[in-house]
Amino acid sequence: MGTIRDLFAAGVDVFRLNFSHGSVADHRARFALLRELEQQTGRPIGILADLQGPKLRVGTFAEGSAMLSAGQAFQLDLDPTPGDARRIGMPHPEIFAALAAGTELLLDDGRLRLVVEQCGPDFAKTRVVVGGRLSERKGVNVPGAVLPITALTTKDRRDLEFALELGADWIALSFVQRPEDVAEARALIGERAAIIAKLEKPAAIDRLDEIVQLSDAVMVARGDLGVELPAERVPALQKRIVRSCRHQGKPVIVATQMLESMVESPVPTRAEASDVATAVYDGTDAVMLSAESASGKYPVAAVDMMNRIIEQVEADPVYRQLIDASHTPAEPAQADVAQAICSAMRRAVSLLHASAIVCYTSSGHTSLRAARERPESPVLSLTPNLPVARRLALVWGVHSVHIADVANVPEMTEIACRVASRERFAAAGQFIVIIAGVPFGTPGTTNLMRIACL
Repeated sequence: MGTIRDLFAAGVDVFRLNFSHGSVADHRARFALLRELEQQTGRPIGILADLQGPKLRVGTFAEGSAMLSAGQAFQLDLDPTPGDARRIGMPHPEIFAALAAGTELLLDDGRLRLVVEQCGPDFAKTRVVVGGRLSERKGVNVPGAVLPITALTTKDRRDLEFALELGADWIALSFVQRPEDVAEARALIGERAAIIAKLEKPAAIDRLDEIVQLSDAVMVARGDLGVELPAERVPALQKRIVRSCRHQGKPVIVATQMLESMVESPVPTRAEASDVATAVYDGTDAVMLSAESASGKYPVAAVDMMNRIIEQVEADPVYRQLIDASHTPAEPAQADVAQAICSAMRRAVSLLHASAIVCYTSSGHTSLRAARERPESPVLSLTPNLPVARRLALVWGVHSVHIADVANVPEMTEIACRVASRERFAAAGQFIVIIAGVPFGTPGTTNLMRIACL
């Protein structure tokens, strides 16, 4: 509990349970610790269950590994017999079904590269382009093909049911290739949790806007994306994904290797600090640490450093200029009363220099709409629905507070002022802008804006 408490105090809003590692008992114990911490602190904490997804790997070698030289022939097949320097098994017929002459295969996170010369339903004869030592059970990537596989393996389905039984707030789908992958997960999850589509495959970029539309949030998983694409393409794609999510009002996370050197070092490189800052300047909702906080030597220091970078960027006048310049109003076809209220809120906050926006929401929709506008002031999100408060912990500028239902507008105003003062978002004599839906407790009815002075 001590380290988890320290991570939370250092700035963590959402904790990730990585189902690629750990046992059911491990995840259950950490989940219980997080909910205990939530009760002790009185702050909603988001919990993200990250499913492993389809991990495609080669089989075994008779001697544990083999050295492959550039230019040599090498065969992949369905034969489970341990391999050697001439061949190895690859127990994934779905890969062979997607191959064609000229297709490139990446092994061991792209360290080795093969090109297919001849293939069939159970084999692929390749030529080694970039050689090296290949160990058994290393990963296989096929960047030039959409593989006929689901994003949910049998293991993922078991893990998904377990995560939903625990009460995870977010479910992250790994290796999403197409909108249908998100739709398949939605059919299983329903409204029990929100869905994050992890963009790790080039095929997903081809249908980016559709995937964003069907997802509740998106993660730019730059590690795997950088395996299947040239490294120089990843920064531009990161910006493109962030822009698409901001335009559609969907939360977006930038992840992987953010402060990688802090796995071993107590301080990051200056380039890593700039990398985190760039994501914040772009208007991303969240930045995520992986190995730095999961298995690194300095987990709390890494979180503290990331939090300090975020605070420094958001205090920079250039940050507000960039956010305003990149703001896009909703399309006319998407315009409705809620959008009109949120657009008016953004303008009112700017004119009055309001200290906070207070959103009353039962579904989270109002707070999401407010955050999409990237207003100058933070969003204080008040909801009687605790799972909604937890999910909103991921969203840009949102500070979630779980409250009881309100009955009328005077009570709404009184509670908004009291909570804004208690949470130190506003002081006496300062303005807050309140948005809500009337009748209260009815999702999707954002139709009220009120300005109050403490």
